[in-house]
Amino acid sequence: IEYVLPLQKNVTVRIYNMLGQVVRTLVNNEMKPAGHHSVSWNGFNDAGMKVASGAYIYSLEWGNFRKTNKMMLMK
Repeated sequence: IEYVLPLQKNVTVRIYNMLGQVVRTLVNNEMKPAGHHSVSWNGFNDAGMKVASGAYIYSLEWGNFRKTNKMMLMK
């Protein structure tokens, strides 16, 4: 998951299942400098268990901005 910050901001990146439940928090309100950033998800949930292949939603949040997008996890 790649994103660009125009200014230094606190960032949160979460993965949700199609029911809207949080599966994994990849970045939790961490201060990031302006510029290009990326984070990857290894297919595990917050409990350390592998999740099923299928559609998931990721959410990028910083300041008053939120971006969500669908993605497919294929094993």
